[in-house]
Amino acid sequence: MTDETGAQGDVREADPDRATQPDLQDLQDTIDDLMVHLHEAKSVPLSGNAIVDREQFLVMLEKLRTELPDELRAARWMVREREAFISRTNEKAREIIEKSRAEADQLVSESNITKEAVEEANILVRRAEGDARRLRLETEDEIESKLHEAEDLLGQLLNQVKSARNELHQARPKPPDVPI
Repeated sequence: MTDETGAQGDVREADPDRATQPDLQDLQDTIDDLMVHLHEAKSVPLSGNAIVDREQFLVMLEKLRTELPDELRAARWMVREREAFISRTNEKAREIIEKSRAEADQLVSESNITKEAVEEANILVRRAEGDARRLRLETEDEIESKLHEAEDLLGQLLNQVKSARNELHQARPKPPDVPI
């Protein structure tokens, strides 16, 4: 058996932080006192309410509050910090998701724009090839027409040259005598 000043008392004296902090037993004793106080309180007739000494009850609650260990306050602070951290992390995650969605939409849009541009380019190339084929055929027809005209003109010139040669080779009449 150990008394109040036994092994436990030695630990309190060796650890100054622990000496200022209440034991768990002290907290339980204060809670037990509060419960006894409520059980011993006079009942209000025809109800489940009780009449308590407000001042005494508040003093006991204040004692309980002061006896709460610092670890409990630190734990509450840590819980608040954890909640704030989770909130910040969730906000960053939402921002990342929104940014990713926007980039994905942009990439899809750029992909669609590229696809539409390729389709438009193919249409323009086919149209240009058709126009080039039509222009080539029209040009060939025009050249054929001009060559035909040139051939006709050269044929006429050739006929005139042949006719002139024939005239040149035909017998000429004797020149008239010139009186002397």
